[in-house]
Order: sequence, then C-alpha cells, then structure tokens
Amino acid sequence: MLTDPGTTAIFGSFALTEQDGAQAVLRDHWVLLEGRRIAAVTPTRPQADVVLDRPGRFLLPGLINLHNHCFSEMLARTHTEDGAGRKNNKSIVYTVLMPLSRRGLELYTPEERMAVARLGVLQLLKGGNATVMEPFRNGLPEMFAAAEEMGLRFYGAPYLFSTADAVAGADGVVRYAGDDGAADLAAWNALYDTWEGRDDGRIRLAMSPHATDTVGPDLFRTATARARELGVPNTTHLAQSPGEVATIRTRYDRTPAEYLDWLGVLGPDLLAAHCVDCTDDDLRLMAARRTTVLNCPRVFARAGTVASYAHFRAHGLRTVIGTDGYNLDLLGEMNAAAIISKTSAGSATVASAPELIDAVTRDAAAAIGRDDLGVIRPGARADITAIDVGHPHLQPLYEPRRALVWLANRANLDLVLVDGRLLIEGGRYIHADEAAITAAGVAAIGKIWDLPQAQAAFAG
Repeated sequence: MLTDPGTTAIFGSFALTEQDGAQAVLRDHWVLLEGRRIAAVTPTRPQADVVLDRPGRFLLPGLINLHNHCFSEMLARTHTEDGAGRKNNKSIVYTVLMPLSRRGLELYTPEERMAVARLGVLQLLKGGNATVMEPFRNGLPEMFAAAEEMGLRFYGAPYLFSTADAVAGADGVVRYAGDDGAADLAAWNALYDTWEGRDDGRIRLAMSPHATDTVGPDLFRTATARARELGVPNTTHLAQSPGEVATIRTRYDRTPAEYLDWLGVLGPDLLAAHCVDCTDDDLRLMAARRTTVLNCPRVFARAGTVASYAHFRAHGLRTVIGTDGYNLDLLGEMNAAAIISKTSAGSATVASAPELIDAVTRDAAAAIGRDDLGVIRPGARADITAIDVGHPHLQPLYEPRRALVWLANRANLDLVLVDGRLLIEGGRYIHADEAAITAAGVAAIGKIWDLPQAQAAFAG
C-alpha cells in the first residue's frame, strides 16, 4: 500500500523548467517536493525527509503519454512484427488485437486480469511515463486497480462500441457485428462512479468511443455529450487505416474527420489518435476545430506507414506523442518521432528536441486541461521523470534536450515520482517484486497465445 508522501529533495545536474513561458534548462538545481506538490526550484540544497543527491540526473516534468494500449500490445508482442498477422498487408487491429483481446477477457479470471494490468503499469513506469491515458476494453477494470495500487497517474478510457465484433475475414475484408453501445455506456458510467477522482484525483476517466468505423452516430453524440457534461477528456481513433476511410465513405459519403464534424464531435476537447489517412483538408478542418492529434509513429513504422509528428504540426494542429500498442517506451517514441519527421520532410529542422519534449509535457498537459502537470514549477503536481545522462553513450554532453531525444532510451531512466511518491529508483520499481509481476503477467498472456484462434491470427 502506498503511503502519503512527505518531503523529497532531488538534485539535477540539469532541470527542465520555464522562463517567460518558454522552456529553460537550469544547471545544478534542486527540486523540493512537499506532499503532492512542487514547493521550490532552488540552487541551494533544501531540507527534506528524503534527499536524492547524485550528479548526472536530468530532471523533467513527469512524462505524459495520452495514447497507450497495455493489454493489446502484450498480446501482439513479437508475433506481429515483419508483417506477421496481417491479411493482405492490412491492419492487425481487426485480425489480432480486437478479436484476441475480446477472447482473452472472456477467458481470464479476475486474478489473471490483474496480473496483466500490473505488468502493463510496470512497463509504463519503467518507460518513463508518469501520466497515462489508456483506452481498453471495458472488461478489464483491473487497469484502474493496478494503476491505483502501483502509483501511476491514470486516465482510464474504457471503450464504447456500437459494434465490438469488427473482424477481418480470410479475404482481409472487415465485417462488423453486434450492438454493444448501451451496455458499454452503462459500464463506463459505473466505472466513473467507482473510480473518478480516487487518491486525490490521481485516478481519472476519459470517454473513449473506439473509432469512427465501430461507433455509430447516436453513440458518438451521446458519449460526447456525456464527456462534456462531466468535463472529462474525449478520445477516439480517427483515420487509422485506408479500410476505415473507405467504410466511412461508403456509409456516410464523408471522410472520418468530416463524419465527426457532422456529428459535432470535433472540437478542442477531442483527442484523435493516429489520423494517418487524413487528407490535408481533413487536417485543416481539425485545426480549425482545435482538435488534438495523438501521434504514435513507431506502431505505424513497423507496418511501413509514415506517421509524421511534423506533418500534423505543419497543419497547425496541437500534436502530442503516445506509444499506442508498441513497446510502451515514451523516450523511444520521441526518438522515432524525430527521425520519421525529419526523413519524411527532408529537413533537419522540423520536430526539434524542445518541441518533442513539449509534446510529452506541456502540450500533453494542455490537451487534457491540466496546468498543474507537464511543468516543474512551485505549485505544480509533484511528478518528476529523471534521466541518468551520465552514461557513456550520453557523454560528453552539451545540450541535454538533444541528448534526451537522440541518444537516450528507457535504459537511462533513473527516477519516476508521481504525486511526490518515489516509484522508480535506479530504473527499478521499488514497491513490489518486478520478477513476480512479470512472471504472472506472462503466464496470463500465454493463456491467450495457446489458443488455436490466436495461432491462426498470428499466422495471418
């Protein structure tokens, strides 16, 4: 059981702060945490219950990952790279992720669901994430329990489906069945009543109508109205595959972005994941509505598709970075965003290191209306991600932000603190046995991998 935080003083050889509204890097400063808030940023050593004094740390605001899928990522891991699991080189969403995640939740005991959830949260914390928005099938409420238990700042986003059985056949064509909208919304409301605001607001909910091709007009409108009534974020998948675009064109004679605008869903409260098959007109429309794009470059790169952070930014869209269902490593995702953006634009100057750091700190916090996250300043929440930049592959070091984006990876993670609680120290989770969490999660995932249905899906 996590205890209430006391006072903690952390020394940073570098500390990312703000001056006059812009990023600033301070040398040799301390950050003092009192309870759940940052109390001071100072060049002199303060008094505190816990003192973390070691040179070589780069102190960052707790990193924010607004699009992530723990369960489905683990289901597919090492099975779907190199084109495996794809029918006619199409999306694994309908061949692997949706059918197997549903089947798994039908098979699992509550203990197995909790094992999967704990392993997911452990990987997120060890990937440098302090705040995560996690869309998942609403049959996995243990995601909330694991996040509460292990200390992660968590926006759970249980899916709403008009049709939860979107499955690709042997011909690669997606067929849609079922009508789960009313049940899913009732389940979402029950989870909201149980979990919203737990542990002084560390556990929250987001609304999550799954995608434009799996959620019909009535459910989209109802879910969006409910999100706006409660003031919670609203997130969906938008234009994530050519098949989705073709389906919406056939149904409504619109693009997915036009479909959501027609429904009144596009707006500053919408977080739209992927958007890789949006037209330039779509992106201009979304920018006009001040919608946020959740850019997850690596999951598309492994399928040969470019998802460029710089492309969305060039259209005036607030663009933040998430890990989606691939590797759960936010530092690695920033590096991929830099490489893919520069390569696709043919320019070394797009997607700079400071921009990309903003995308997982200040910009991400603004996208969910949290001016108390994503920044190191007195009064902000006491969330810190610290990177050890003393490693040989990061030395000699002149500009720590460039080193972070271009040279660091999650093996360089040193500390994660959330709400003033130290969760990761020396790269290890300190409140439970990592090996035991890993073994239990692996056993639960293996139960799905052993299914004939899974073997057929992975074979493609």
